[in-house]
Amino acid sequence: MYKIIDKRALNKDVDLMVIDAPFVAKNALPGHFLIVRVEEGGERIPLTIVDLDGGNVTIIYQKLGFSTKRLGEKHIGDTIEDVVGPLGKPSHIRNVESILGIAGGVGAAPLFPQLKEYARRGTKVDLVIGGRSQDYLFLLDEYKEFCENIYISTDDGSLGTKGFVTDVLKKLYQEKNFDHSVAIGPLVMMKHTVLLNQKYGISTDVSLNPIMIDGTGMCGNCRVTINDKTYFACIDGPDFPGEGVNFDELIARQVYYTEEEHICNLRLVK
Repeated sequence: MYKIIDKRALNKDVDLMVIDAPFVAKNALPGHFLIVRVEEGGERIPLTIVDLDGGNVTIIYQKLGFSTKRLGEKHIGDTIEDVVGPLGKPSHIRNVESILGIAGGVGAAPLFPQLKEYARRGTKVDLVIGGRSQDYLFLLDEYKEFCENIYISTDDGSLGTKGFVTDVLKKLYQEKNFDHSVAIGPLVMMKHTVLLNQKYGISTDVSLNPIMIDGTGMCGNCRVTINDKTYFACIDGPDFPGEGVNFDELIARQVYYTEEEHICNLRLVK
């Protein structure tokens, strides 16, 4: 059983949670993820390790499905059944002078440890971050500690530019050049960001989040197609060069279990 050390709501849909997991924390690197089970017999939930503090790991999760809503019912001092990790491959931190991070929605969470590591190594870091509204932007204060410039977009115009991160990028690329970029967010956002970056000759790493079950490469459910070859996000990723990713296939597969999730959510309401 793993104790919850801290927890706070980032908005009505997203929570930050700090869990006592010293063996995971000891071996974790930027890009690694973990899998949690809220209770015995519960679903395995893959979540990025956002930050480390001694023997504690920080996760950020969106309360969309049955299991993440169950996780959201936990409080400081409670325990959760399992924390397994670190899993996956750590991010490939490239030797570049400047990098642009591009975050959409909850993608701000897995992007954070990568950009923090780039900054630690002396790379100049800029960030473009977008969300539905001002309430759906988080970690801004933490990002300000190491980002030289932060550019914001919101769908409703409540903060920054009204529109999408790609609208900001189109203007930004008229003024600045970057050696590399990392884009993390909804699949549609990553797809269009990669396509736009290709026009400007900027390479892009992405973090893929297909439906995952065991997290160790055995089930094959998290397969992704990159340059017509099959990879498993849980053991070959979750980070990949974005230029060869078949995003359309991934987008189609993300809705495979929509009806089953709906049934589980009805159980939670009852």
